Amino acid sequence: MVQEAAYKRKWWKESVVYQIYPRSFMDTNGDGIGDLKGITSKLDYLHDLGVDVIWICPFYKSPNDDNGYDISDYYAVSEEFGTMEDFEQLLAEAHRKGIKVIADLVLNHTSDEHPWFVESRQSKDSPKRDYYIWRKAKENNEPPSNWGSFFGGSAWEFDEQSKEYYLHIFNRKQPDLNWENPLLIEELHRMVRWWLDKGLDGFRIDAINHIVKMENYPDAEAPAHEKIVSAHHFFSNLPKVHDHIQNLNREVLSHYDIMTVGEAANTGPEEALLYVGEDRDELNMVFHFEHLGMDFGNEGLEGWEKTPWQLSQLKEIINQWQIKLHNKGWNANFWSNHDQPRAISRFGNDQEFRIESAKLLATLMFMLEGTPYIYQGEEIGMTNIKFDSIDDYRDSVTQYFYRQAQQEGWAEDRIMRAIHQSSRDNARTPMQWNDHSHGGFTTGTPWMQVNPNASWINVESAEKEPNSILNYYKKLISVRKEHLVAVYGKYEPILPDHSSILAFTRTLGNEQLFVVMNFSATLAHLEIPEALADKSFELLLSNVESDTAETLAEGRLQPYESRIYSKVVIPC
Repeated sequence: MVQEAAYKRKWWKESVVYQIYPRSFMDTNGDGIGDLKGITSKLDYLHDLGVDVIWICPFYKSPNDDNGYDISDYYAVSEEFGTMEDFEQLLAEAHRKGIKVIADLVLNHTSDEHPWFVESRQSKDSPKRDYYIWRKAKENNEPPSNWGSFFGGSAWEFDEQSKEYYLHIFNRKQPDLNWENPLLIEELHRMVRWWLDKGLDGFRIDAINHIVKMENYPDAEAPAHEKIVSAHHFFSNLPKVHDHIQNLNREVLSHYDIMTVGEAANTGPEEALLYVGEDRDELNMVFHFEHLGMDFGNEGLEGWEKTPWQLSQLKEIINQWQIKLHNKGWNANFWSNHDQPRAISRFGNDQEFRIESAKLLATLMFMLEGTPYIYQGEEIGMTNIKFDSIDDYRDSVTQYFYRQAQQEGWAEDRIMRAIHQSSRDNARTPMQWNDHSHGGFTTGTPWMQVNPNASWINVESAEKEPNSILNYYKKLISVRKEHLVAVYGKYEPILPDHSSILAFTRTLGNEQLFVVMNFSATLAHLEIPEALADKSFELLLSNVESDTAETLAEGRLQPYESRIYSKVVIPC
């Protein structure tokens, strides 16, 4: 059966995106902090890799209590990253090389040092008071509700200056904006339009599904002894979110040829279609985190201790998202970002099979329907860091966890083991460019220590090795660009019950891909379904040297082996 070739081509669907955490990417002035000129200096590297879009994490003016996601001026560049002129040069150089640039857009909150909030807290009668969410204490002087922050503790902070509480579902220095205020919305729209007029090609929109909160901020159900509880359902994916996004799209976004991807935690495929459905006029795609919850067994502190995950879980999640969004919406495919541990240390094998498992994870990400996102260093197989002391960690969430775990009586080795698994700093160690001091990231003292394995895991050595992870990424990107079926083809799972093999086909018109992967550290027996067991498939790419890879015959897959086959389908 040949699938009807009905699909809508868009440049952002066919693109490969590379995420840059600027603080850790490349430092050009020796202060130990990556900068915009550092990104510009590596554009040839990114062009050679084959990426079409770079997504830059926040580079706006910020006190950096949450590394840039606490913005104090939307219209200014943080001095540690450079100047507005540096950004404009970066944008121009990227465009000259055919690379588009998208930036983080933080609309849920600002820094408490933003002039809006400074004015807001001056007086209850301030014109900016209603730009944020202020509430009186309960009669017993407790917070207005029992909502917990994503970062720990209460989501309400008492302000001595104005004698009321303000809401912050993230860090206490990140007060939430009040999207019930039309004047605030106008301000935000004006700011978004300003950046697009400057030439940006789109946005990754931070925490977009949290901008609307439950009316009246009620208490969540909780055991009597718990004063602070998870209340995510009171500020996640509420219906009015879509009114605001549609308004933003209608008034601003739709007037530009851009791409938009929203961060939407706690979102399943049906919910995602409300954001990305082609008839919804909201966003192009969203980041969901269902697959990153496979090893998350508990709430609270215990959630930092990763639990074993099952391939059956991953298959079910992939099947749901691939099938339900096909020809209705668009997926954003990723394993890693600045908030997550390194995928190779989490879902692969960063020891004996580091190279093979890194290539396998990449194969899956690139061969699914959706836009693939590479996080810096992923393309060379960078791993988690294991600092010996909490003093070496910079992430405020990690430091909060350490203090709370100590108070709960956790042993030091248990605390550090959990941090080694789950800290956001795993993804934030500086980029490893070569085997020189500090991995070639800086000539000064880096803001955070470089992973010691930079001496042998680095870009320079990967470029010289034909079978490196880096060069495999280049091949994967070429396959995706040369075969539209890898972008738009219909997904169909194969061998659904196999305990270690994940396999599927992608079909578009008269071309079909067959992708097969062994997600284990042992040999896996491969029995090809009868419908695929013919000799017309040709091997496009394999991540290991194998005697059986050239033919689609019964055989065995090596540990973490992946293969991509292609054939022309004869119409029925």
